[in-house]
Amino acid sequence: MAANRIWDNQIITRENPLNSKERIFVIQKHAARRLHYDLRLEMDGVLKSWAVPKKPPKTPGIKRLAVQVEDHPIEYANFEGIIPEGHYGAGRVEIWDKGSYVLKERTDNKIVFELNGEKLKGTYVLLRFKGDKNWLFFKKKGE
Repeated sequence: MAANRIWDNQIITRENPLNSKERIFVIQKHAARRLHYDLRLEMDGVLKSWAVPKKPPKTPGIKRLAVQVEDHPIEYANFEGIIPEGHYGAGRVEIWDKGSYVLKERTDNKIVFELNGEKLKGTYVLLRFKGDKNWLFFKKKGE
């Protein structure tokens, strides 16, 4: 339920122009009902977000399910703490990795980006594969 989101009533004013090369990314480890990792990429003035049920891949050859969820405000990139019971996503959130990324390719069904994080570095791909929300998240070979 949207009424319980902790960022309700925030106005997003910061935008990163499409031609800007470096954008922020964050991966938050989220101990909600089930432990998962939230991949967030700054795009279109918000954090586009995917829930990744298993630890993000550091090496090529490992593919992870990434379920697209609602966009989050840019300010959420720095959030660590506890989302209280009764709110959407209740549980502990901690930053697992963060840094910048460069968007290399973006279509309706594929996003290619180069991560420069503390843990993840190299070219990664999000590839839509089943329905509107299910994507594969993996590190590109040769990276």
